[in-house]
Order: sequence, then C-alpha cells, then structure tokens
Amino acid sequence: MKLASKEAGMIDLFMILGAYLLGGLSTGYYLVKLWRQEDVRNQGSGATGATNAGRVLGKKGFLLTLMGDALKGALAPALSMLFNLSLTTLMLCLIAVVAGHIWPLQLGLRGGKGVAPALGGILVVDPMLASAAAGVFLFVLALTRQFTLSGLAAILGAPILSLIMARPFEQSAGLAVLAIFILLAHRKNIREMLNKSSQRRR
Repeated sequence: MKLASKEAGMIDLFMILGAYLLGGLSTGYYLVKLWRQEDVRNQGSGATGATNAGRVLGKKGFLLTLMGDALKGALAPALSMLFNLSLTTLMLCLIAVVAGHIWPLQLGLRGGKGVAPALGGILVVDPMLASAAAGVFLFVLALTRQFTLSGLAAILGAPILSLIMARPFEQSAGLAVLAIFILLAHRKNIREMLNKSSQRRR
C-alpha cells in the first residue's frame, strides 16, 4: 500500500509539473514570433495573451491566441480527470497551468495574464459554474466594453459562485487561489483603472 501511495503521489506531482510546463506554451508569443518574427512582449502591455497578440496580429491573432490559451487551460484538468486523480490534484493542475501561463519558465517568467486558460479550465472542471461565470463576463462586457475587466469579473466571481452553488471546498479554495494569481498578474491594469476612475471624479 505504501508503494502504491508513493506511486500515486509521483503521478500527482508529474501531472502538476506537466500542467505548469503546458501553461508556459504561450500561444500569442509563438504566433507573433512565427508571423512577425517579433517578441509580442515588446508591444502594448508586454503580455503574451490574446489582447496584446491582437494588437499585433489583429482579430485573427486575438481569436487564435484566445482559443489556444483556453485549450491548454482545459487540457490540464481534462487529463487529471482522464487519470481519475483527486479533486485536489485536479485543482492544483488548473492552478499550475495558469501559473505557467503567467510565469513561463522558458520566457523568463514573463507571460500572459491568465484569464483565458483559467476560463478554459473552469469550463472542464464545472461546466455549470463556467456558464454562470460566462454570464458575469458578458454582463460586465455589455456594460463596460472592456475585455480585461470583464474577464477579471468572471474569474473573481468564480469562487463566490462556487460557494453559492455548494461545490466542494477543494474546488472553491482552488478557484480562490486562481483568482489571487490573476489579480497579481493584473495589478498594473487595476492600478491604471483606479487612477482613471479617480481622475474622472476630479
């Protein structure tokens, strides 16, 4: 039994590490490198995500990056489910793939903001909750016309929705950690939004 437990622990660790490395495959970075021979991080916000890739490559680049990043976010928990791993490991894999997207090892820890892979992963983990989070996203987008703010609202709302929907503690806690990571990745954006808001009041 001890050997089986040790082997199970090694599989969990391997899956979490693999999820982190998968997250580091930044779709926007490689698309811009392929099409423009440029580093997308030298443009706009300096991130590798869909919004910044769209600034360089247009709508096509935006959509391809969004789909690629969401797909890798979905793949990590999907593989965990395929191997029948615990909910704790599944959530750690989701956190790891988003962490890899935000802080990719091979890109000097300079990646994207994490919204697309997070939403892709949540869709696999809990489709009903993902639908509710998508509703939050669309509602905020209709009000503000701001993609980043809408994505943030959906991600920050996910752990609250998880609690309201009486989901397991591991899921709600994992989503809360995910939200913290994405808040950290967006700290510059948040400061800019707060500054703009204070300037309007003046």
